[in-house]
Amino acid sequence: MNHYVPERKSIPSHLRPACEIPGGANVARRVPPWVIEDITGPGASRRYATRYIVPLLPILAGLLLIPGPWIIRISMVLLLFLPFVYFLLALKKIYLRHRLVSHGLNPSLLDVHQQKKMDEEKQAYESRYRP
Repeated sequence: MNHYVPERKSIPSHLRPACEIPGGANVARRVPPWVIEDITGPGASRRYATRYIVPLLPILAGLLLIPGPWIIRISMVLLLFLPFVYFLLALKKIYLRHRLVSHGLNPSLLDVHQQKKMDEEKQAYESRYRP
């Protein structure tokens, strides 16, 4: 039994293989543009932090309900919250790169806005200080 195997072509960066079919061809899935904007656009850091801090708030509020002196309750909350925020911010770039790769996108998209900003600053500097 021969299966038809279509010719494999290079898949653009905004497409990714969603699954393999028995013939060996990839079925590509288009990533909506809002996914790229959500991960790399303005406010991406704020959205990233909000997605992880908001679910933690009920747990921290529950710790404040434990009977005992207020200093102990606040200390328990801070002992969880401060390292959580530290690692949340420290691993932000790694996690956002992982999200880009998991959607089949180029991880260098994360630096596009930063590179654009640096290019604008360089151009402004050169226009001001170099004749």
